[in-house]
Amino acid sequence: MKMILSIINHDDAPTVIHNLTKEGFQVTKLATTGGFLKAGNTTILVGVNDEKVDTVLGIISKHSRSRSQLLPTTEMGSGGVYSSMPVEVMVGGATCFVLNIERMEKA
Repeated sequence: MKMILSIINHDDAPTVIHNLTKEGFQVTKLATTGGFLKAGNTTILVGVNDEKVDTVLGIISKHSRSRSQLLPTTEMGSGGVYSSMPVEVMVGGATCFVLNIERMEKA
């Protein structure tokens, strides 16, 4: 058995979760915050048998899209803080971890 831990963009979460549950997978959703942009993410947990890992990863990949976003930047100058040109960064997609599960129980 495996636990798939997937960090996805908050905007993609409803579609990913809908498609996973439509295919019969049980999903636990956690609201999380990303590091670099400090933006809202969603972390989903899916426990599956080994042979279903590729199916789950395929659904997550299909419905987690990358997109560009402008990131405002600031600089410290002799006159204080001022804005400079925004930087375009890629956000979205999914980061997935597949973990071995030694034992699972429902209480």
